[in-house]
Amino acid sequence: MAYTINDDCVMCGACAGECPVNAISEGDGKYIINAETCIECGACAEVCPVGAPKSE
Repeated sequence: MAYTINDDCVMCGACAGECPVNAISEGDGKYIINAETCIECGACAEVCPVGAPKSE
C-alpha cells in the first residue's frame, strides 16, 4: 500500500527531495503522495522530521 502524508506535515519539503520517483508534491497545507507513482520505498518517512509519511 502506498505511503500517505498525515496532517502533522510542516511543509518542509524534505520528503519530496528524497522521493526517487517524484511521487510527492505540494498540496493544500501539506505535501501529498501520488499513490499510483509511489513505490513504497520509505525514503520519505526516513527523512521526515515529524513522521508525517505513513504506510497504510
